[in-house]
Amino acid sequence: MLDIRRIRADPDGIAEALARKGVDPDEVRAVHDLDVRQRDLASRRDDVRRQVKGLSADVGRLHREGNAEEAEALRVESRRLGEEEARLAAEADAVAADIRDRLLGLPNDPHPDVPVGADERDNPVLRVSGTGPDRFAEHQRVPHWEVGEALGILDLERAVKISGAMFTMLRGAGATLSRALCQLALDRNADAFEEIRPPSLVTTATLTASGQLPKFADDAYAIERDGLWCIPTAEVPLTSLAAGEVLAEADLPVRLMAYSPCYRREAGSAGRDTRGLLRTHEFDKVEILAYATAAQAPDLLEEMLGRVEAVVDLLGLTHRTIEICTGDQGQSHHRSFDVEVYAPGCDQWLEVSSVSWFSDYQARRAQIRYRPSEGKGNELVHTLNGSALAVPRVWAALVETHRRPDGGVDVPEPLRPYMRGIDVIAPPA
Repeated sequence: MLDIRRIRADPDGIAEALARKGVDPDEVRAVHDLDVRQRDLASRRDDVRRQVKGLSADVGRLHREGNAEEAEALRVESRRLGEEEARLAAEADAVAADIRDRLLGLPNDPHPDVPVGADERDNPVLRVSGTGPDRFAEHQRVPHWEVGEALGILDLERAVKISGAMFTMLRGAGATLSRALCQLALDRNADAFEEIRPPSLVTTATLTASGQLPKFADDAYAIERDGLWCIPTAEVPLTSLAAGEVLAEADLPVRLMAYSPCYRREAGSAGRDTRGLLRTHEFDKVEILAYATAAQAPDLLEEMLGRVEAVVDLLGLTHRTIEICTGDQGQSHHRSFDVEVYAPGCDQWLEVSSVSWFSDYQARRAQIRYRPSEGKGNELVHTLNGSALAVPRVWAALVETHRRPDGGVDVPEPLRPYMRGIDVIAPPA
């Protein structure tokens, strides 16, 4: 969340920055006014507390001097002030809780270089790589749900029978292909990122630290009996891996990666394309994440984006990179880039990765700090993350792009070591 000290020092500047994300400036001013009130209440509470302490000392002195009547009068006054102190303390605590709730609802401020825009239509395309969308052959223009059904590698009907709408099931070579994609992504980043296998269920505090709560509660799966949540991405547990800890600056950046299943209710997907693997409640993904200093973060962001683009290149997929404008940025994002692949059978650009820098927004929630090599005190880390590879849409674009005239699918060369000797997913005899 945002630092209250920044709002305290420059409420108009923060309001102007968040207005670029569509936040009403009055929301920032309300937090500022509450902060003024809370500090006034705390000051009055502390002043009354000092008076009570002084009266207690006077009561003891008067008793020692044998002046019981005057001591009793001061004791009555001390009790009255004690009640006033308790009232002020309770009011100050209530206002402080209100401030925190409002801060949890305010988004991160965008980096000054983020393009200004209203929504996704204003996201600038930075670069495009691969075959032009208009140059695919007719046999590649078959949607993946038809390709998968014909090859027996995608069984949507039975997935719905087992679990309901928007669940999917891969079979045979389709399931092997999914696993191969994850292993490729892990191996491609193992040179610099430590592999973690985090829990898939997390506490409310963990989900809040990454910015998923309270805003995205409707999109998350809650296990109410145990007070746990299914993770929507491995970003959530990885962000909190060092929650409440103080790291050494010499150890930064810390680089982590994780394969995990991901669970999303997709409550806001009404009216959007949910055919095939385009939008599902459960999917597999490899995530990369880093803790860094503010100075390290910009270069690390570029590196992580380059790693994602390199994997998509290896798979022979047409892709483009866009920068997310202010009006399309997420709650926690300071600066973000999306990588989209072109799926010729769907005739759509599909987002397969978002690579983001969160400044210290997440770290303030999770209290992840580092000890500078020089100077005093501790600083909040900056967090960054990216989808190294999310299976469903990459799988979809791959089987469409590499479909052969005979209906089979060529397995890209980098995946073959993980495919148990399958070079081509052939149609049934």
